[in-house]
Amino acid sequence: MLLAGDIGGTKVNLALFSAQKGPREALVEATFSSAGYDGLEEIVNEFLSGKNDAVQMACFGVAGPVVGGRATITNLPWVIDARAMAQTLGFSAVYLLNDLESIANSVPLLEANDLYVLNPAQAEPGGAIAVIAPGTGLGEAFLAWDGNKYLAHPSEGGHTDFGPVDEMQVGLLRYLLARYDHVSYERVCSGLGLPNLYAYLKESGYAPEPDWLAARLAAAADINPVIVDAALGEQTCALARAALDLFVSILGAEAGNLAIKVLATGGVYLGGGIPPRILPALQGKTFMDAFLNKGRFKSLMARMPVYVILNARAPIMGAARYGLERLAEVVQSR
Repeated sequence: MLLAGDIGGTKVNLALFSAQKGPREALVEATFSSAGYDGLEEIVNEFLSGKNDAVQMACFGVAGPVVGGRATITNLPWVIDARAMAQTLGFSAVYLLNDLESIANSVPLLEANDLYVLNPAQAEPGGAIAVIAPGTGLGEAFLAWDGNKYLAHPSEGGHTDFGPVDEMQVGLLRYLLARYDHVSYERVCSGLGLPNLYAYLKESGYAPEPDWLAARLAAAADINPVIVDAALGEQTCALARAALDLFVSILGAEAGNLAIKVLATGGVYLGGGIPPRILPALQGKTFMDAFLNKGRFKSLMARMPVYVILNARAPIMGAARYGLERLAEVVQSR
């Protein structure tokens, strides 16, 4: 069996997979609160109690960059070393993937009910695939066809320079440059970024903040759900709606940037926790208008299918796909 995991700053999802069942169907699965443990090995030992002998290999998608088989988890004081963990746990190998690489690995496994279609174009067989995922941060990855299957490749594209496309976004850039040394797309298009958009519009006098919303924001540990609810819920306000519209427009533009850079004729996939939560906002014209706004390449962009990944298990499925492929290679080499 293979142990696969989705390792984040807030929670850790672990599951066991077999070659017979494949990466879509876990044999056993559990979720742990990251903050309650000193490291990943402690969680793995608890999860695998009584099951260790059956597990040969592990693959984890981690929220942070992976360099030389080591990863430091964003928002956690954990360092994961793949080789050391394999020795400690008695596995033949441990593989670490960036979390976006895990999501990208899940794309070939996704079915129609795992997706919402934003642009119903026809994918080019073997065409490159772009993946962009706004969650706490902004992750980006892509897949390329090797003649036999799609291979996922990570990137840190969410940290590239934010490029405004209209006067409102120029004002946003000026506002943030006064506060940060570097303004990346993650600063404006993620869970970290939405509060920046709201603050900019509020302080620039775009619209007044109603008292009921001010009270909810003051009481919230995380203001993002409050802003989204005030934009899409039963009781709405112009300020929250404008902040979410700005977010969606920037997301559309950056999704288009990634798509045109990798020539994503195989499709563009929106992953992460935010897109499913703001689906009504993505269904309007704002996202696709910004995505298509690439001048002479507008017709090319229109031929790229665009999807929202609705399946929250995509990251662990992707880690399982990668790990089961490595496990199969070991078996075939014997």
